[in-house]
Amino acid sequence: MNDGGLKKYEFYRNENGILYCGDCLEIMPLLPKVDLIVTSPPYDNLRTYNGYSFDFEGTAKACCRLTNDGGVVVWVVGDSTINGSETGASFRQALFFKELGLNLHDTMIYAKNGPAYPAKNKYYSVFEFMFVFSNGPPKTFNPLKDRPNRWAGEKWSNKRTRRNREGVLKDGEWSPEQGGKFGVRFNIWEYNVGHGFSCSDEIAYSHPAIFPERLASDHILSWSNKGETVLDPLCGSGTTLKMAEKYNRKWIGIELSEEYCAIGKKRIEKERSQLKLFG
Repeated sequence: MNDGGLKKYEFYRNENGILYCGDCLEIMPLLPKVDLIVTSPPYDNLRTYNGYSFDFEGTAKACCRLTNDGGVVVWVVGDSTINGSETGASFRQALFFKELGLNLHDTMIYAKNGPAYPAKNKYYSVFEFMFVFSNGPPKTFNPLKDRPNRWAGEKWSNKRTRRNREGVLKDGEWSPEQGGKFGVRFNIWEYNVGHGFSCSDEIAYSHPAIFPERLASDHILSWSNKGETVLDPLCGSGTTLKMAEKYNRKWIGIELSEEYCAIGKKRIEKERSQLKLFG
């Protein structure tokens, strides 16, 4: 890490991480490689974010350079509708990451419990993509097992059928993990969103586009281990940083707006005080 070059950007630091205030394209070349990136870029200029612009291709290239072998990038993105047509920017971004050499490890869905802007001439849109890219096979996967298994407790709950490649139906058995009371999650994750649901910090709602704290924590728990480093190069109100702090990860955050950096700092410090209070 080029500490000398980074010092001028430093906004806040504790023993677990550093929050930098500045352009991520200037800061990221000075950083060491990280184990996990969790971020959400501006969507098709849907919001101005205090008037700042966003260089997708430059940011994507920097993310790829910073991702350790076996590391993961979680890219949460959606599309806007312009002149009656969805932009498809999310798909183009996913393909660009593949062109840079990352694997598209999983195309996940972030489902919301209601639409932000109900459409008048089509079904309400209640999801965004969570593209999970990896630099080679992911070195860490801690599957979340909280999906109720509807077959648990049935006398035939260990039996299953599955078609082979030739289309022939074969009898089989569930593994103990598959047939238990709770199973591994599917790749569609649903969250309650909106004021009072997305996060527990009132100050965070000063930012125009926060994602749920649980979304950040669920990816942090899934793709990293304690003591590993999580980066959010577009950290906004600091949700990723707060949840990395909570779950004992090292963290690095970058945010161009000093106003949003101040929000992130307050949220991290609040989380630290709660961790000390409750042990």
